[in-house]
Formats: sequence, structure tokens, C-alpha cells
Amino acid sequence: MKKSNLFILSLIIAVLAALTLLKGRDENVEEAPAAVALTVSETTAAETEWPEIIKATGPVSAWQEAVIGAEISGQRLIAVISDVGDTVKKGEVLARFNTEILEAEYAELEANRISAESNKKRALTLRDSGAMSDQAIDDYLNQAAVAKAQMDAKALQLKYTDVVAPDDGVISARKATLGAVGSAGDELFRLIRQNRLEWRGELTAEQAVHITRGQTVSITLPNGNTAKGSIRRIAPSFNPDTRMITVFADIETGSSAQAGMYVEGQIILGKQTALKIPAKSVVLSDGHNSVFIIHKDASGTTVNRQKVQVGQIKDTHVQILSGISKSDRIVLDGAGFLNDGDIVRVSTEKGAEK
Repeated sequence: MKKSNLFILSLIIAVLAALTLLKGRDENVEEAPAAVALTVSETTAAETEWPEIIKATGPVSAWQEAVIGAEISGQRLIAVISDVGDTVKKGEVLARFNTEILEAEYAELEANRISAESNKKRALTLRDSGAMSDQAIDDYLNQAAVAKAQMDAKALQLKYTDVVAPDDGVISARKATLGAVGSAGDELFRLIRQNRLEWRGELTAEQAVHITRGQTVSITLPNGNTAKGSIRRIAPSFNPDTRMITVFADIETGSSAQAGMYVEGQIILGKQTALKIPAKSVVLSDGHNSVFIIHKDASGTTVNRQKVQVGQIKDTHVQILSGISKSDRIVLDGAGFLNDGDIVRVSTEKGAEK
């Protein structure tokens, strides 16, 4: 074959290969999909009054807890009448010791007193006769006084066989055991006096400067309920270990607060005007709270992520301390699916949650 024919054949093969390659590339090229705009609803911030608060934590404790103990020794408990949780009145009998031995001893002492009184009267009739010395007469007088004192002491022991409540309140602990032989000073019961509870909030030095007596406190309980109270007093000094100071707030009666709870309290300082937006507009990402602000220009509608400082949460709304203004259009529904710079379509039904 001539060289010129080989050259032409090679050229034809090269052209065909190039055409095949170009065709394959055309078939593999896919059309880029158009950007999809997410439909969102919008809202704006509203101004409202928020209570200015200080948050603190601390235990719920008894205002005063009385220890009720045995005041006699050597006697057996024959009745335990009250138990933990019972509401009692001042003077109400909580437990009772055996009285049989003490009653027998009292009867013996009473007989001794009667005899001593008789001897005393006889001695006094002989005082001026000279038949009895002054020393002997004084001895009879002293014996009568001692006999009466001994009988009075035994009467007091008989009185103490009834263990009574020193004040109105609620029994918070019971150590009294039926059949136990008591000793003077043994703890039998504990009583929350007048059923009064207090919250002992722990505050930093920066918080403490805003606190005064009489300020209202709202305490959040573990069951989700709240209890109201007011600050009664403030500790005179800071704890040297924690560098915290304690405030004592009386809790209103009728709440479900119980001594021993460790709870958070909010001390109400006053009211301040601040912005609020629906809570679902706020997105938490990378440890920061943010909202998406809607912008519209010639190229379309987009959103920009804006960090905000969140304050209090109330119902379905949150307080915004900084980051937005009242005029900003904010994404309401769909904020959790957006990224900074996304194209959006705003629903014609404007978010009405204000």
C-alpha cells in the first residue's frame, strides 16, 4: 500500500475516534439541578415586659426544727401515738412512758410528806414551851420541806411520762420505739415548727448586691410546680470556702415543697422591656443560639444566620437580649432545616406567633 493511502486511512481512523469520544462525553454530561427553595413562614420580634431576675440554687429546709426528747430515765415506752408526716398541735401527746413505778414511788413520797407535816406541826406547838430545842424543831421543819420537794419532783416525772409537742407543726422524724426503755435526753421525734419551710439560696457577691429583704422568689420544684416566697433575711457574711452568701426566703404555705429538696429559685428584682420571639425560631448550633433573618433583593429571597443572646423562657416564647431588632424578618417555621445563605420561599400566611 502506498504511503499516501496509509496516511489517509490513519487520518480517517483518528477523526472517527475523536467523534466517538466527543459523543461519549456529551452523553455523560448531566444538567445541573436547579436550586430548591424551602418554603418558610416568617415572624417579627415584639416588645414586652419581662421580670428582671437573678437565678440561684439552694436547699429547702425547715424554718426551725425542734428536737423532742425523753425527760425521764428508766421507764418503758408503752405508746407511740404520732408518726412522720403527722400534723400536731402544741401540747398534743406524741408518746407515753409507763407510769406504774412512778405512781408507786409518788404514793410513798406522799405518805412521807404527810408524816413530815404532822411532825412539823407538833414541833411548832412545842416551840414556846421549851420542851424541844430549836435545833430539833428546825430539823422537823426541814424534813417536811424535803418531803414536799421530793413529792413535787416525782409529780414532775409523772408529768413527763407524756411526751408532748412543744409547738404546732409536722413530725419530720421519729426515733421513738414501742417497748424501748428511755434515758433522759434521748431523741424521740423531730418537729418542723409551724410547718414553715424556707429556701436557702446561695448567691455570688455580684448577685448579692441586688438583693433586699421582701423581694419575691419563685422556686421551681422537681415535679415542675412552682412555690412562691419572699426573702426574710440575708446572711451577714460569705462562706469562706464557697465564696457564696445565703439568703433565707419564707415559702408560702400550701405548696408541694418539702424539706431536703435542692432547687432553683428566681429572685424577682423588677421588670424590664425586652424583645420576645417564638421559641421555635431559635436554633441551637455549635453551642450558640441563632435565628435566620430573611433578606429580599433583586436576585431573590435568602436567609442569613444571626447569633442572638437568649434570656428567659416563658411559655412558647424566649427573651432576646441582643442580636436582632424589631424590624427584622425572622424565619418562624422551618428554621431548623436552613443553612446560612439558603434561598427560601416565604409563605403568604405570615407567622402570627407574637
